[in-house]
Amino acid sequence: MQSIQRSRSWRPAVALVLCELLLFTGCGTTFLPANAKQTCIDTTGGAPAFATWFESGTVTKNGVVKPADSVNFPDSPNCSFYQWSEQMYLWLTSPSPSRYGGGGRIFNSPAFFDVSAPDASGNRTFIPHQNGVIRDFSIRAAQVGPNHLQLLFDSKGQMREIELPPLSAAGRPLVLDGRGETREVSRIAMSGQLTGQLQPQEQQPAQASRKVVFFDMSGAVIEGVRPIIRSEARRDRVVQKFMVEKVPVFLDILGALVETEQGQAGGNAVLQARNGSLVYYTTVVNDVDAYFLTGTKNGGITPTPTQFPTTQAELDEIVNFAALHSVTFPDPEALAIEAKLSWVENVSLPNPGTYITMNARIPTYDTTDPDHWVQNGTRVANLALVGVHVVGSAAGHAEMIWATFEHENNMPNGDYTYINTSNATVTIPQVNGGNWLFSQNGSAGPFNQEHMSFNAPQIDANTAGGFTISPSDTVRWKAWGAASDVQPNFLSTAASNTEILSINNLVRSMLKSGDPRANMVMTGATWTIGGDAPTGAFPGGNEVGTSRLSNGTMETYQQGVDTTSAQGTNCFSCHVTNDTSVSHVFGPLQPLFGTM
Repeated sequence: MQSIQRSRSWRPAVALVLCELLLFTGCGTTFLPANAKQTCIDTTGGAPAFATWFESGTVTKNGVVKPADSVNFPDSPNCSFYQWSEQMYLWLTSPSPSRYGGGGRIFNSPAFFDVSAPDASGNRTFIPHQNGVIRDFSIRAAQVGPNHLQLLFDSKGQMREIELPPLSAAGRPLVLDGRGETREVSRIAMSGQLTGQLQPQEQQPAQASRKVVFFDMSGAVIEGVRPIIRSEARRDRVVQKFMVEKVPVFLDILGALVETEQGQAGGNAVLQARNGSLVYYTTVVNDVDAYFLTGTKNGGITPTPTQFPTTQAELDEIVNFAALHSVTFPDPEALAIEAKLSWVENVSLPNPGTYITMNARIPTYDTTDPDHWVQNGTRVANLALVGVHVVGSAAGHAEMIWATFEHENNMPNGDYTYINTSNATVTIPQVNGGNWLFSQNGSAGPFNQEHMSFNAPQIDANTAGGFTISPSDTVRWKAWGAASDVQPNFLSTAASNTEILSINNLVRSMLKSGDPRANMVMTGATWTIGGDAPTGAFPGGNEVGTSRLSNGTMETYQQGVDTTSAQGTNCFSCHVTNDTSVSHVFGPLQPLFGTM
């Protein structure tokens, strides 16, 4: 095996030399090894076939790309899935042609809708795109699991979901005691701090001996405390959150204290870039998705669908339903598409000309207190695109294909392997030096530590972890969506990485110089065998492709703790079905209009 060994005492200057030895042109950018074996070239067909992706039939700078034909998707693993992902990304980020009604880029055109944040009842609504209207973007919404609850990772790297305890009429937490009886809690403390005042962390008991002590309304200790877990799916993975002197603690279904990973505050994390910008997000869906949901929920499409459309017959029903309301889709063959996009302010960015940008309205905060920012208004800002999730249904795949892209300046990769053109396996070590947007030059970590969280309408520092509201250092642990001790599909991890590198090299080499779309790299895509409901990563399950997939700007704190282990989530860790609830916005979204 060819390898390049990594020293723990690297300095940035040495890292830059290594970049040159690897035939890269610099650091602070996710460069793609030019000598990766081209294992995905057959399905793309090279330059002549790539030109057919463009509406003009010719590859041009900022040319309009057509969506992949999801109705006639070839369903031939693995490269056809990666090709679908690349084409859909280029389509979404193409300049909007006149038949889309304007909007700058296709994802911002009137053929797409924003998905609102949940209201007080948990409902979401479609927000139509209107030319000349500035859209509202928000900071990170909580990552949610199978029960649509916020995520947490314990000290073993296992994913947990956070549920709040039920409350009494007086607003106090309710728990079960050792006899299974419901008890009202007056006070909670940690063993060793029964006065109710927490000692400094260095004086607290070791984690192995820590214990949460609950007191009832008479002041007596409640013995055998267990939380009242209300969630149905994966109850063994649900924890309840209790506050002890403003510090969160978590109990599992048996009442055991769940220790969390260092630097994790317990869900709803906020990410800040090195340029001082918070990261802002928007979720959009296309016209087919919006009218499919509307017809499903208001009775306009019968019988009521239970899965996203994958066939021409199912698409025809949606097209006909939309036509009744004088709506024609510009590209219905895309089928149902959902996308999530992440943005930072276009200020002091490395290589600013390499970003797709747009204006949007963002929240403003009183930043006087470094531990507590309170929203005090909004303003319009120019934002730069740093991450994209592309999700869509295709022939044979109602569970949807899940793909993700990141800007090349975002963050360093963890160690990874690939196969070169000589069929040798090459190890690329982690290089932290460079002008990264989400990691300081030459950082030795710790990486992916949650500095703050959003508690509407304010942002609070993770003071228990020793942080202020500030930028953190982020790394993409599973660089191309696979962990090195898990075979993500029928290929070795190196071979899986090579497919992703291959399709990236091929597509980006064929885009014209200066096209900003070439500066986003695909870090992977995942789906299930036969389109069935997900049962776990292969081997032993049916989740294939890059089955340790995450986006550093969206699943920053769900990646696990290193490059090698299976810790961390995949898309299907939270989207656990192949019916319409595979989309976490489908259930809460209200139809565009009422009953027929």
